[in-house]
Amino acid sequence: MTILFSILGLVLILMLSSRIYHSVKFNNQVKELFEQNESLSGTAFHLSVLKGLPEPVQRYFNYTLKEGEPFISFMRAKHDGQFKTGIDKEWINIIGEQYATIQKPGFIWKGTTSMFTAKDLYISDKGRLTVTLLSVYNIINAFGDKYDQGELLRWLGESVLYPTNFLPSERLTWVEVDENRAKLSFTYKGLELFFIVTFNAIGEITEMETKRYMDETKLETWVIQLSNYKELNNVKIPISFEVLWRLEKDDFSYAKFNITEIEYGKAEQY
Repeated sequence: MTILFSILGLVLILMLSSRIYHSVKFNNQVKELFEQNESLSGTAFHLSVLKGLPEPVQRYFNYTLKEGEPFISFMRAKHDGQFKTGIDKEWINIIGEQYATIQKPGFIWKGTTSMFTAKDLYISDKGRLTVTLLSVYNIINAFGDKYDQGELLRWLGESVLYPTNFLPSERLTWVEVDENRAKLSFTYKGLELFFIVTFNAIGEITEMETKRYMDETKLETWVIQLSNYKELNNVKIPISFEVLWRLEKDDFSYAKFNITEIEYGKAEQY
C-alpha cells in the first residue's frame, strides 16, 4: 500500500510539473510575440484610401470602420464554442484565448477542452500546432513549411477581428471577382496566400475560402464562415465563426466559435 501511494504521489507530482511547464511556456510565447512587434500608433483609416478598390471591398470598409479610426496594432480575445477532432467524432465544448499582432504577422491561440489543450501559433515567421492530452502529455507537435503557410493563413483570415489589417498595402491587394466577391492576395516572407472573400449587401464579410493543407499531403479547400456582427471597440466585427473543410464528398465543419471578449492595443496576457 505504501508503494502504491508513493507511485501515485510521484505521478501527481509529474503531472503538476508538466502543467506548470506548459503554462510557463505559453506565457513566454505570448511575451515573445508582443516583444517582436511595434505599435502602429499615429496611423489612421481615411476614406480616401478606398479609391480604386473593388466595390464590395469599399462596401466592407465603409461598414466596419469609421473615418479616422486608428490602425489596430495588437489584439487579444476570448471565445467559447464547440470543436470536432475528426469527421466521425462528436462535438465537444471548448474555450479559448488568442493574441495577435499586426505590424509583424503573428498570433498564438490556446483552446482548452475537458480532454486536451491545443495551441496554434505563428511566431518568428514559423507556424506550429501542438496538442497536449490532459494538459500534460504532448500527442501532436507539428511544424514545417505546411504549417508556416497554414498558420499564416489563419492569422490573415482572422483579420476580420482586426480589420485595419485588410487595408491595401505593399503586401496586401484586392481584385474584384464580381459584385459580391473579391480576391485578397497577401505576400510575406516568400509565402503567397489568397482568399476568395464573399460580402453581403450591407458590407459584411460572410465567407472566406482558400486552399490549405489539411495534413502533410492533402491540399484542400478551407472555409471560414462569419456572422453575427457587433460594434465592439468602435469597429464592427463578426463574433460567430464556423470553420470547415469543403471536401469532395461533403463539408467537414470542425470549429464553431463565439467571441466573448476582445480588446485592442493591450500587448499583454490576460
